[in-house]
Amino acid sequence: MNKKYINIYNTLVSLTRDKKLYIGFESQDTFSDRMVFLLLHFTFFLKAYNKKCSKKTLQEVFDYFFKQIEVSIRESGYGDTVINKKMKNYINIFYSMLNEVNKWEEIETSEKNKILINYINIDNNITYITNYFTKYLNYLKKNAF
Repeated sequence: MNKKYINIYNTLVSLTRDKKLYIGFESQDTFSDRMVFLLLHFTFFLKAYNKKCSKKTLQEVFDYFFKQIEVSIRESGYGDTVINKKMKNYINIFYSMLNEVNKWEEIETSEKNKILINYINIDNNITYITNYFTKYLNYLKKNAF
């Protein structure tokens, strides 16, 4: 496995661990909640670098990212059947997010909130999360790959 994208993956995992993101959850955050935030970070990452990087590079990052997720699920002790089901679910969620985030800069904050509520099990703090991902996208766009 090509390890040249490990820093990208580890940085996204680190961003996902920000405790402020989990304030206001209806229940205690779970592995799935953290996966959703990881997928959101990756979605915005791809959006920011879509035009700056070659399709080949982004495909390599994508492949590496989802291979690492699969490894993490395997390390959690799940069997092959459960892993395949979970990976299919996470990939479907990811593509749904990618579709929604594509229009992120053209929509109002209330629409952004609605998009995030579809993925995140949260009572409040949604405006903070929306602003967080808007700032995150702007940060990524200003920086090189």
